Amino acid sequence: MRSEKRCGLFTRLRVGLSLLAGLRRHDVRAARTFMETFFAEDRGLVRVLRMWRWALGQMFGTIPRSLTTVTFAETVARTPIWLVEGNRLANHPWEAEPRTKLPERVDAVIIGAGMTGAGCAYHWARRTGEKTAVVLEMHDPAWGASGRNEGLVVMGRYFAMVRDTVRQHLNEVRSDLDGDSRGRLADQFAAAYTRSAYKNADLIEDTVREEGFECDYARMGWIQARSESAQSSLRESVEAGRANGFDDWTSLTPEEVLETGGMTVDTPAGFSRRAASFHPAKWVWCLLEKALESSNVQLFTRTRVTSVDREEDGYVVHTERGPVRARAVINAIESHTASLHERYGEFIFPRQTQAAFGDGGPDTMKPHVGLSGLQGWFGRHFGGVMVGSDATRIEARRANCINPSRFITSFLMGELHGLFGQSRIHITHEWSGTPGFTEDEFPVVGVLDGYRQWVIGGMCGSGTAVSFNGARHVVQRVLGLEGPDDYPEAYFSPVRLLDPRNHRWPDIEA
Repeated sequence: MRSEKRCGLFTRLRVGLSLLAGLRRHDVRAARTFMETFFAEDRGLVRVLRMWRWALGQMFGTIPRSLTTVTFAETVARTPIWLVEGNRLANHPWEAEPRTKLPERVDAVIIGAGMTGAGCAYHWARRTGEKTAVVLEMHDPAWGASGRNEGLVVMGRYFAMVRDTVRQHLNEVRSDLDGDSRGRLADQFAAAYTRSAYKNADLIEDTVREEGFECDYARMGWIQARSESAQSSLRESVEAGRANGFDDWTSLTPEEVLETGGMTVDTPAGFSRRAASFHPAKWVWCLLEKALESSNVQLFTRTRVTSVDREEDGYVVHTERGPVRARAVINAIESHTASLHERYGEFIFPRQTQAAFGDGGPDTMKPHVGLSGLQGWFGRHFGGVMVGSDATRIEARRANCINPSRFITSFLMGELHGLFGQSRIHITHEWSGTPGFTEDEFPVVGVLDGYRQWVIGGMCGSGTAVSFNGARHVVQRVLGLEGPDDYPEAYFSPVRLLDPRNHRWPDIEA
C-alpha cells in the first residue's frame, strides 16, 4: 500500500514528463528497435499507434511504479562495472617505460585488445617459434565491448536462431536457389556455427582451468524467458537442435526457472545448459598477461591505428605513434571495422547496447546464472544487480561512444521487478557498448583482402561464442600450422557479404 500511495497521479505525471523531457536522439532510434521487436506482426500506422500506447503506458504507469523503490546516485558513473577497480594493463607499456618505441617490423600486427585480440595474442604466444606479433589497442585492454557486456560465456546462438536469421539473408542473396535448397543451406550454416560455438565454450573452460585464470568463471547456464505466443517456436527450436545433434538448448518449466535462477515466469523458458558466467575484463587481462610472458608478443595500448596499407611483402600499419610493417594483419576490432576499413563498407556495423548496475536488488536472483526476460537481461554481481537491453544500429563513427539512456534504465527496472518482485535498488553506473553485427547475423572469420589481412568479427553480441576459438583458427592459418578447420571459408568468409555472387558457397547436402 505504501508503494501505491507514493505512486499517485502527481508522481506518475512527474516521472512521465521528466522521461519525455529527457528523451534524446538515441531514444528515438531505440524506440524504432523496440517497435520492430514488440510489434513485428503489425504494419504502418497500426504499429506506430501501438508503440505510442505502449510507451505512454511505460512512462506514466509501469516505470513510475517501479521507481518507487529505485534511487539514482547524485552522479551516476559511466564506467562499466567490470572496470571500476581499474585496468591492470592500463597505458601499457608507457606507464612503466615511457620511452618505449613501436617495433619497425613484425610478423603480425593484431589490431584490438579485447576478447578477440587477447585470444590471438594468447594463441600466438603458445604456438609461435621465433615469429613476432604486436597487439595495438587504441585505448586500454577490454575498454570496448569486451568490458561492457553481460559477462556470459555463451554457447552461441542456438541452432534454430542461426538457421532462421541466415535463411532470411539467403532469400536475398541466393535467389538462384529454390526455397527447399535455401532451407537446407541455412541448416548447414547453423550446424557449422553451432559446432564451432560448442568447441569455443569448452576451449574457454579448459583454458581457465589449465592456466589457473582467476576470472570468476562458473558454468551454470542461461535462462531466456518466452511469452505464451512464443511457446510453439520454443518447442520447435529445441526439437530442431536435438534433431541436428545439438542438445545444449532446451527448456525449463516455470518451477525450474524459479529454482534455477530465482525468476518468476508463467510459461516455459529456453535454457542454454552449458553457458557460463565470468568477469570479461579479467579474462582479457589474464590472456594478455600470459601472452606477454613470451618474448615474441608485445602489447601497445593507447595506440590508435589510423590506416592499413598493402605493400609488396605485407602491410604498413599506420598509427598515431608511427608505422609498423608486418607480413600479416589480424583485425580484432569488431564494431570499429567499418571505420578503419571504409573501402569495404559497413559489412560489420555497430549496434548500441546498454547496461546499468545498482546496489541491492532482489534477493531471489541467483548469481552466476544468465537471466533474460522478454526485453532485457539481468545478473547478480558484486552484491548488486546488472540490467541491460537494446540493440540499435548506429553510425560506424559512433562505435563505443558511451551514450546510455535513462529511459531504458528506468524501463529495465520495471522489467526486473516484474520478473523478480519489487526490491530496493540504488543505481550507481550506466554505460553502453557496441558489439559488431552483420546483415545475416553470422560472424566472419577469414581473409579480408584475398591476401594476408584477416578479420574476426560480426559476432552479434555473442562474442564469447566465437572469439577464442576464432582467434586460434586465424593464428594457426597465419603461422601455417596444422589444426582443425572450425571456420570453413564457405560459411565464415567475409566474401559472402562483400561479394556474394563470387563467394564459393558450400555445396548443398542431400
